[in-house]
Amino acid sequence: MNFSQDQLYKIHFHSHQEAELFYFHHGKCTYLIGDKIIHLSAGDLILMNGLTLHRPKLFEGHPYVRSTIHFNQSYFKKLLQPMGMEKLVDPFSTLSSIHLSFSGDDRTKLESYLSDMNECKKEDSSISTFRYQLLFMDLLSFIFPYCTESLQDTVLPQTEKEWHVQNVIKFIENHYQTQFHLEALGEELHVSKYYLSKIFKEVTGVTIFKYLHQKRVNQAKVSLMLNESISITELSYQSGFKYPSHFSRVFKQLTGFTPEQYRKQLVN
Repeated sequence: MNFSQDQLYKIHFHSHQEAELFYFHHGKCTYLIGDKIIHLSAGDLILMNGLTLHRPKLFEGHPYVRSTIHFNQSYFKKLLQPMGMEKLVDPFSTLSSIHLSFSGDDRTKLESYLSDMNECKKEDSSISTFRYQLLFMDLLSFIFPYCTESLQDTVLPQTEKEWHVQNVIKFIENHYQTQFHLEALGEELHVSKYYLSKIFKEVTGVTIFKYLHQKRVNQAKVSLMLNESISITELSYQSGFKYPSHFSRVFKQLTGFTPEQYRKQLVN
């Protein structure tokens, strides 16, 4: 768990196999998850699967204080199953994220859980690890009742720029496997490609093609997890790259591994 960090970091779009619980204590941050753009306020909580591309958009001169917990869903589902409580990890099981806002006594209680867990983490002993996991499962039970209604909620963009950016991301989600051209994107959305490029970088902090490459590599990672025998050439075409060499180069730039090295890491 990363607790109460207020330094400015350059954080890229990323994904991971672990589920994530993200709590925003205070500061200024816009969070981007898939096609969602969330303006965070103190007391906001995000529950996410981890596989959907996500990143915080930070602001120079403003603090960024948050707590994050990454965890293995399967592990906790097995722990909770004998008690009939495996449903507590359901909010993290879909690729859609859940955004909750806490205030008053509920916020105080939530932050108390996080504070106690952080103290256990610092102790680093077998008993403190056990207490940490008990606190985490209790935290899941505290959060779960708030999730049912939230599953129906849709986070709408707040400005015209964000509306356009959300449409760009949706377009990429639907067309990342095909050859991608800004001209076609502009025609589809009836907006100048130059304007789209400008506002996308302004809202997300990355270029359209940087996001596209992150999306393609993310899908390639998922495919490698699901099909360990797929050839790298087939994987590159399936992910939307025209040339396998370009795919391998971009994959290594974004992950630090070649596709083959990543596959071996998964097997190990």
